[in-house]
Amino acid sequence: MREIDEQHVSEPGLVVLDITAADEDTLRLVVAELAERWATSGPAPVRRVPGRAGVTGRVYADIRRTGAEGG
Repeated sequence: MREIDEQHVSEPGLVVLDITAADEDTLRLVVAELAERWATSGPAPVRRVPGRAGVTGRVYADIRRTGAEGG
């Protein structure tokens, strides 16, 4: 994954979440749940790292704003 750029955490309320899950379905579910609560970057590209268990995805979120479903 790319390094976290300063702009992604330049203000209080901006976060970068690296999520590791057992499988892609679980990762997608977690990302969808986050998007209901907060404004996020949307579905995370899924990465597999050889030699490591599970799959990983990165999500950028603004916890000051509600998600599309959370209104």
